[in-house]
Amino acid sequence: METSIIYVAVTFLLGTLATLVRLPPLVGFLAAGFVVTAAGVEKMPGLDIVAEWGVAMLMFTIGLKLDFRALLRKEAWGTSLPHMVFSTLIGAGFLGLLSLAGSRMLAGAGAGTLVLLGFALSFSSTVFAAKVLEERSEDGSLYGRTALAILVIQDVFAVGFLTGAAEHLPDPKVLLLVGLWPVTVLFRRLWRSVGRGELQVLFGVAVALVPGYWLFTWVGLTGELGALVMGLLLAPSVRAGTLAASLFSIKEILLVGFFVAIGVESDLTGQAVLMGLVLLLLLPAQGLLYVLLQRMFGLRNRTAVLSGVILTTFSEFGLIVAAYAVARGLLEQVWLPALSVAVAGSFVVAAVVNRRGAGLVDRFAEALPVQATGRLMPEDRPVALGDVRAIVLGMGRIGAAAYDQLRHVYGLSAVGVENNLERAAVLQARGVHVLAADATDSEFWQRLHPSHLVEIIVLAMPEHGSNLYALEQVEASEFDGTVAVVARNDDDVREVRSLGIDAVLHLYEGAGESLADRAATYAGIRPIEGQG
Repeated sequence: METSIIYVAVTFLLGTLATLVRLPPLVGFLAAGFVVTAAGVEKMPGLDIVAEWGVAMLMFTIGLKLDFRALLRKEAWGTSLPHMVFSTLIGAGFLGLLSLAGSRMLAGAGAGTLVLLGFALSFSSTVFAAKVLEERSEDGSLYGRTALAILVIQDVFAVGFLTGAAEHLPDPKVLLLVGLWPVTVLFRRLWRSVGRGELQVLFGVAVALVPGYWLFTWVGLTGELGALVMGLLLAPSVRAGTLAASLFSIKEILLVGFFVAIGVESDLTGQAVLMGLVLLLLLPAQGLLYVLLQRMFGLRNRTAVLSGVILTTFSEFGLIVAAYAVARGLLEQVWLPALSVAVAGSFVVAAVVNRRGAGLVDRFAEALPVQATGRLMPEDRPVALGDVRAIVLGMGRIGAAAYDQLRHVYGLSAVGVENNLERAAVLQARGVHVLAADATDSEFWQRLHPSHLVEIIVLAMPEHGSNLYALEQVEASEFDGTVAVVARNDDDVREVRSLGIDAVLHLYEGAGESLADRAATYAGIRPIEGQG
C-alpha cells in the first residue's frame, strides 16, 4: 500500500508541475517513472497490468471511432507503408554512421541489427497522437482521421512482425477469432439491453478486455490488436460514440500507468541515456517524411503538417518489438533502456511542439511549395460558399427549419453546413444547398472562402461547445453581420450573451405554449377572445 501511495503522490505532483510550466501532464507522468526508480522505490504491484489495460482501452476506443474504410484510403496506406520502409532505412543508416564514429553500443553491430533497430524506430506513438487529438477534439478531423489510420496500419505491421518472427507457427486456435464476427451480433443485442449508465461502461470494459485483449493474447497475438478489432466490430453502432465517451475517464487513468511504466522499466545508464538522446535527432527526418508522403496523396500543406507533427514521435510498439528481439537474442539488453529514453524524449519534444499550436504549423506549411487545387483531395480543397447572404451551421431539425425560414420567408440565398454525411446527402437530394463539412474542425475554417455578401450566420449545432467554437472562428474572421445561436439552458444563454451575441434562442423557450396550442387545436378548443 505504501508503495502505491508513493507512486500516486509523485505522479500527481509531477503531472501538476508539468501543467504549471505549460507542458502536457503526460510529461510529468513519464518523469514520475524515472524519479521513483532513481529513488530506489520498489515497483508498484500491478503497474504492468494497469499499463497494458490502459493501452487496450485506448485501442478499443480508437476502434469505436474509426471507420474501417479509412484504413483503405490511399493517403493512409500510401503514407504508412512507404514511411515504414524509408524510415527504417534512414534509421539504419544513421546508426551505421554512429557505428563508424566509434559508438560502443554499436561496436560489431551487423546490418541485421541496424535494420532491426531502424524498424523499431520507424513506428509513431498511437497513445500520444490519440491523446492529443482527443484533447483538441479533432480526432474526427481529416488530419486526425488520417493520422489514426496510419497508426493503426503501423500497429498491424508490428503485430505481423511479432507473429512472423516467432520460433513456431501461429497457434491453430487463432482460427477461433473468425467466430468473433457473428458473435458481435449478440454483443450488440446485449449492449442495447444494458442502457446508458454504469452497465454500459462495464460492458465496454468487458468487451475490450475479454474477447478483445484476453482472447487475442490466448491465441498468441497481441491483446492491443484484439481490443482494436473489437472496437472496429462495434463501431457501426449508432451508440459507439456514446460508449467511447463513457469510457474516457477510465481509459485516461489507466494510461497514466502506461506513461509511468515507461520510466519504471528503464534501467538507466549514462550510455543508454546518451544514446536515447542522440536518437532524437531522427525525429525531424521522420516528421518531414510524413509530410512529404501525405502531400503526394493530395493533402494540403497545412493538413499534412498537422498530421506530420502529431506523428513525429517514437512508439510504445517500437519498445514491444525491441523487447521481443532482446528476448530472442537479436538485440542486446542495453538497447531497451536506450529506446525507452528515446520514446520518452520524443513525447516531451512532441508535447512542446504541439503546444506551440497553429502558429508553428502555419510557418511550416508556408515554407512548402504551393499546391495546385486540382491535385488536392476533394475534401481538402478550399470551400467556396458562393454568393450567399446566410449561413446555417448544423442542419438538424432546428437548422433545417432556420434555413427554410431564411430562404423561403425572407428570400435570402442560404447555405447549410452539416457534418453528418448521410443527413447532408438526404438534404442535397431534396435540393437543399448543403455542404458536407464539420464546423468544429479547425481545418474547415482554414479552407473556407467566405462571401462578402453574408449578413446572417446561424449556429444551430446540437452541442453547445461546438457552437462556442464556431462562434470563436466567426469572431476571428471579423464578421460584422448578425450571429444567431441556439442554446439549451439558461447557463448557455448567459454564456453566449456575455460574448456579445444578442440573437440567442433558448431551445425550450415557448415550447410549453406551442405544446398547449397544438393540444387545444387537436381538441377543437378555441382561444379566449382577445388572447389568440
